[in-house]
Amino acid sequence: MAEGVFRHITNHTRPNAHPMISSIDSCGTAAYHAGEPPDPRTLSVLKSHNITSSFYKHQARKFRSSDFKDFDYIFPMDVANEEDLLSLRRRLIKKGELKEEEAGEVMLFGVWGGKGKEEVDDPYYGGNKGFEIAYEQVERFSNGFVKMLEERGQGRN
Repeated sequence: MAEGVFRHITNHTRPNAHPMISSIDSCGTAAYHAGEPPDPRTLSVLKSHNITSSFYKHQARKFRSSDFKDFDYIFPMDVANEEDLLSLRRRLIKKGELKEEEAGEVMLFGVWGGKGKEEVDDPYYGGNKGFEIAYEQVERFSNGFVKMLEERGQGRN
């Protein structure tokens, strides 16, 4: 859902945002749903907010070590995943497989929501309301992050 919302915000609602963001992708830290399309409830919530499947096509995948080099910002949705990714980043740097200056910055996506280190609750078991709550959060986080980029005049992945 976060990828669909972020793509929508950066490509359709902010006139000069698209050139600032060169790559957007999403993945999980585990491969539970690798190869699967988004949950139908995600697609339903996105559609209710005018984000259609013709615009947002996604297939689940697991995080790859190369993502640290491919992306400048890596946004986990919760603290447990943030800690896992930070730990992996440190291990790869220590082993010499990744250079600190090339490694994407890992930070909780919720830091951009204006309420501190906010986590996105996994909506999977929470019914439709959980998906609406997740939508509100990732929309707010996406807008906060893009606002920061605009203020800094930065374009990154």
